[in-house]
Amino acid sequence: MATNESLLSGGQLVVAALRAHGVDMAFSVAGESYLEVLDALFDASDIRLVTCRQEGGAAFMAEAYGKLTGKPGVLLVTRGPGACNASIGIHTAFQDSTPMVALVGQVARHQLDREAFQEVDFRRMFAPLAKWAAQIDMSERVPELINQGFHIAASGRPGPVVLALPEDMLRDRCVAAVAGPYRAVRAHPGAADVRELRRLLAIAERPMVLVGGSGWSDEACRDIAGFALANDLPVCCAFRRQDIVDNRLSCFVGDLGTGASPSLVARVRQADLLLAVGARIGEITSQSYSLLGIPEPGKVLIHVHASAEELGRVFRPSLAIQSGMREFAAAVAMLAPLAAPRWSSWREAARAEYEAGLIPSPSGGSLDLGEIMRWLRDRLPDDAIVTSDAGNFSGWPNRFLQYRRPGRQLGPTSGAMGYGVPAAVAAKLVHPDRLVVGFCGDGGFMMTGQELATSILEGTGPIILVFNNAMYGTIRMHQEHRFPGRVVGTALKNPDFLALARAYGVFGASITSTADFVPAFEEAASSSRAAVIELKMDPEIITTRTTLSEIRRQAEARQAEGAEA
Repeated sequence: MATNESLLSGGQLVVAALRAHGVDMAFSVAGESYLEVLDALFDASDIRLVTCRQEGGAAFMAEAYGKLTGKPGVLLVTRGPGACNASIGIHTAFQDSTPMVALVGQVARHQLDREAFQEVDFRRMFAPLAKWAAQIDMSERVPELINQGFHIAASGRPGPVVLALPEDMLRDRCVAAVAGPYRAVRAHPGAADVRELRRLLAIAERPMVLVGGSGWSDEACRDIAGFALANDLPVCCAFRRQDIVDNRLSCFVGDLGTGASPSLVARVRQADLLLAVGARIGEITSQSYSLLGIPEPGKVLIHVHASAEELGRVFRPSLAIQSGMREFAAAVAMLAPLAAPRWSSWREAARAEYEAGLIPSPSGGSLDLGEIMRWLRDRLPDDAIVTSDAGNFSGWPNRFLQYRRPGRQLGPTSGAMGYGVPAAVAAKLVHPDRLVVGFCGDGGFMMTGQELATSILEGTGPIILVFNNAMYGTIRMHQEHRFPGRVVGTALKNPDFLALARAYGVFGASITSTADFVPAFEEAASSSRAAVIELKMDPEIITTRTTLSEIRRQAEARQAEGAEA
């Protein structure tokens, strides 16, 4: 703890606290409500301030930073509209269990509760969206509350913290002790729990391991994979958490995301023991809460999670273990392997089903997305970072790419559109030496694609693949499923993406045939600039497994059967 003997403004104390907590990068859209903070950052050359084009994009960047580094991503936005724009990214950090500290400018204290210009009660607004929301009303409490914010954001189940900064408080001057750095607190598994886990596993016939959530270091990923390999356990992953266990390992058997393999879903139902490590077992992962009984799962459930409140929240576990991922993975990696597990053929069959699913069916069109994904699977280096927006297009990289450490998969488990481009920009800022590829639908790209300008300003260059089918594909799919042929509100008219790339000054290509993709991608990869590669896909190819016409046909058949009944 360092004591400042000279008077500092609240804004200077904010920046001094950020430096004390080891912040090296922050994402912002400037606002007059926190000018003192911005001015103090002028003298903080060790903090890279990334100027973004919209607060939603800045929040997604901070969230992606938190995912990649395990440290709280720092976000600075102004009051009212700025905070509202940022709320989507803050909600994403909450649902994705990503550490974040959001500093929000606020109206002056004497203006509070008068509905002043752009006034919002941020404690009330962010109460359901953040792990903690507070307002710093006294400049001498800036170090204390920022220290508390970092501690809360990083400890237990990580998440976002929102701190409101009244603009007149930031001008107040005082002497205050600056605390830091924060130390994240994580629970360790008890010895008795680890012994009981091993006992339950030893009597299982058809075990399955489910990994997910946040808090995984590269070492923890190696430890959990080593535990699974030593005991010949099949491992699947939660929604958009495919980078926890190297997908090329014999133990990996697929992901429980949107469009999960029916064979994997069936195997999880058939399993007599499910060891869920880190995953909340939320709606998407549990296939709309259908994989397990509620509250009794109908099988042995060993649930490991960083938050005690999450254990037993929906599904009642046979054994609940509160633990951080690193701590749990290290503990089970030290266990003596079970002798001659009886489930080897069960794991082998699950792996064979996963590998069969990696082979795409021929599309029959000029642009074969399956073949492109298969080529990318071989082309991307081990440390590549893949970011994904929300939408049906994401089924292609989710199903056909293979993820491994130190490479990463960054995607919003909250399902927020607009994530792909900002996350790719942030990833390239954190790891400028790595290949970063962002996957976006045309809808999501048009929500935050302007953050390409941030990429240009920062001199960094991710490759963005835009899947253009001229519609909000996921919603169109649901329309055809429930109201076949009654299409409204989902058609899009897009700009010329090639011309847009040129306008931004980045590499651009528009691809209509499979053969054109490889040279375009290689040219983009060799360029020092950002890149936009448009994939003009057939709108009929709505998922990796079916077509719009087939969905409509099945829906009409169901309606006809219902009318006859």
